[in-house]
Amino acid sequence: MANRKKIAVLFSGKGSNFAHIVNTLHKKECDVVVALTNNPKAEGIKIAKEASIPLEVIDSKAYESREAFDSVVVERLEAYQPELTVLAGFMRILTPLFTEQIKSINLHPSLLPRHKGLKAIEKSYEDEYTNGGVSVHYVSSELDGGEVILQKEIAKEGLSFEAYDEKIRSIEKEALAEAIRKVLD
Repeated sequence: MANRKKIAVLFSGKGSNFAHIVNTLHKKECDVVVALTNNPKAEGIKIAKEASIPLEVIDSKAYESREAFDSVVVERLEAYQPELTVLAGFMRILTPLFTEQIKSINLHPSLLPRHKGLKAIEKSYEDEYTNGGVSVHYVSSELDGGEVILQKEIAKEGLSFEAYDEKIRSIEKEALAEAIRKVLD
């Protein structure tokens, strides 16, 4: 194996951003050494299996607190020693137990600091600005509050919500891959 950097990818759902990382970066520019999900029914599990990427399924519902869940996630991640952990649609608010030990980045579908948290695409589409976009930022203890690594913008003018949503989802993938390259560089 070449001297490629090791990353971990965390996801909760379809895994479309995870799939993009696998297709564009894995075994080319970096190695995904583990995929981890908090959802035993996540569609992204299939992507990990098809790519022969080690998979950790840690059902967040099985833990009585966020801290208990996060400590298990940290322990599992540390076993793989990734240089970077990428949150790609990982729908969990992480505690300092995770954020202070794991170097990680997150993709968020708005131009931060606008519209932190859930429903960011809807809020962004309906706000007073003429543009929207996506941000990739370092994960900190504050929800969607870490230092922004990069942002990509799109104009909203003339777009239906469906068209806006589709554009956001397409630039998310490019932004995430670009940010991974930038952070690992």
